[in-house]
Amino acid sequence: MSEIMVAVPLMFGWWEIVIIAVVALILLGGKKIPEFMRGVGEGVRGFKEGINGVKKDIEKDSTGDPESK
Repeated sequence: MSEIMVAVPLMFGWWEIVIIAVVALILLGGKKIPEFMRGVGEGVRGFKEGINGVKKDIEKDSTGDPESK
């Protein structure tokens, strides 16, 4: 097995998305889905804020800003 595995991006069609939505509705119920999506949104927002913070730190370091050290 000397072949290198190449990651293939996941491509979902409409039917797969519908099936995932139905399974989520069955497992979580109608009342839990908004809470779940809110949590996912907060997680994504926190991740983006962290990435932006790292980018700002890198930019400060690369410009030689004396206040950043």
